[in-house]
Parts: sequence; C-alpha cells; structure tokens
Amino acid sequence: MEPFFTTVQDGPHTLVQFQTESLMSTGDLERIGQGLNRLVDEEKRQNVLLDFTKVRYLSSQAIGMIIRLHKKLLQSQGRLELSGVSPQLLQLLKITKLDRVFKIRA
Repeated sequence: MEPFFTTVQDGPHTLVQFQTESLMSTGDLERIGQGLNRLVDEEKRQNVLLDFTKVRYLSSQAIGMIIRLHKKLLQSQGRLELSGVSPQLLQLLKITKLDRVFKIRA
C-alpha cells in the first residue's frame, strides 16, 4: 500500500508531505488521521508542518481532521503550520476563515 504521507524531521519541525492529490476518501482519511495522531501522541512531535503541494482536493472531513490535529498540538504546547497550499485550497481556507487559524507558509 502506498503511504498517504511521508515525514521528514526538518530542524524543530516534522514535515508531513502528503503523497496523494485527493484527501476525500473516508477510509483514507481515517488512516491518515491515525498516522498524524501517532506522530503527536506516541512520537511526541510538537511542531508539525503539513505540506499540501501534491493535494488538489480536500473534503470537509479532511478539514475537520486538520482542525483536530491543530487542537491536539495546542494542548501539548505544540504548533501546526501549513505549506504548499494551492490557490484553490487557499480560497477554501479563506472562505472557512481557517486562514486566520492556521499559519500558512508561502
């Protein structure tokens, strides 16, 4: 099975690079969410940078998963940032006002 994301430690940040263009499938999102939670809960990663360079489609369930990860990191004094956000995804984040919640890197 192809991994949905890869991780690389980049200084203080854990860079999570999504390897799929679609974050829409419920089953896939459940596995991705479990993997991201494992990074925070078991591996104690505190600063997570999600790279959306390859992502073209994002469901409301995916947005919920990102919000839950953000809250989990805040509770453990960590931080979540987004990068590689396409203009279409950025527009979605602006419509939902999540561009004010997440730090988005250019």
